[in-house]
Amino acid sequence: MKQRWSSAQVQAWYQDQGWLCGFNYLPSTAVNWTDIWQQETFDALTIERELGWAADAGYNTLRINLPFIVWEHDRDGLMARIDHFLRIADSHGFSTMLTLMDDCGFSGDEPYLGPQKSPVPGKHNSQAAASPGRDNVCNRDSWPRIERYIRDVIRQFRHDKRVLLWDLYNEPGNRGIFATGTEEVLYDEKLETFAHELMELAFRWAREEDPDQPLTVCAWRLPPEEKGERFYQHPLDQTALALSDVISYHAYTNTARMTAIIQQLQQLGRPIFCTEWLARHVGSTIEEQLPLMYMAKVAPYQWGLVRGKTQTWLPWPVLMKESTDYCRLWFHDVFEENGIPFSRKEIDLMRNLREISSSTRA
Repeated sequence: MKQRWSSAQVQAWYQDQGWLCGFNYLPSTAVNWTDIWQQETFDALTIERELGWAADAGYNTLRINLPFIVWEHDRDGLMARIDHFLRIADSHGFSTMLTLMDDCGFSGDEPYLGPQKSPVPGKHNSQAAASPGRDNVCNRDSWPRIERYIRDVIRQFRHDKRVLLWDLYNEPGNRGIFATGTEEVLYDEKLETFAHELMELAFRWAREEDPDQPLTVCAWRLPPEEKGERFYQHPLDQTALALSDVISYHAYTNTARMTAIIQQLQQLGRPIFCTEWLARHVGSTIEEQLPLMYMAKVAPYQWGLVRGKTQTWLPWPVLMKESTDYCRLWFHDVFEENGIPFSRKEIDLMRNLREISSSTRA
């Protein structure tokens, strides 16, 4: 299948999945995606333990990023570790969304191998590492290597039933809010230009490998609230929506806007995946938005699972200036390092929705 899936085909595929409820996963012992996938720091024991907590809570799917730099350095080892991870996830009942590229290098560093820097005390996601990194994205001479990476990983797992979906490029063009601590997302015009072209090529390369799984890239740029309620109008977001088999989007926002976003995206007539959400300080809460997405047949993937080295229980830098309750109220994540939930009410709600979904499907 070398063309975009038809609406009828992808809706039939989505119906077969049942209700998907997931999270973005980094083990609590990893500070970024390079950290989890290197041989020296691949922590299977922690992954096994933490995914067990998630399965017991009612989750059944997860999203995780892969690192181009590890593939370049240790291709066979990375493939073996992906397979190992998929085995662990599958044993707990999880399907896995694999993300191949990511522009969110909020650390300010280009990706590097070896021991990763320790988290900056008090800073949200301080060592986030991009893949393949801004220097590679903005250098067309690097693109043949990126093409080989994308084709190689998809070819390896294109018929693997443990892989639910290919997310080709996380937040293309994003170099902003976490690194700067400013309220506005800062746009890197050069990066955006190259990322737009590279994203289009990634769709072509992936489709030529003919995977069994559908493809997506998220729309992620939300305008400020005072600018109205048309969302994801940036050209790069519009291209992502036009090329994706399933619609995916990111929305860390209040429930009224989340509702309006879903209503807008439903007009596209395709399955909808909210692949990043949950930001309790800005009104993106499990209590309000998980039932909303369940009723709207949206597959939710919140940010974070276990509080750890990414420090994403802390708010974004701009909110740290305004909020003093980040010890009482976590921004992302749902479990402490010992498996105790941040909120038992949140976990009970998730389990109840899972039971309703299972009984309805039966």
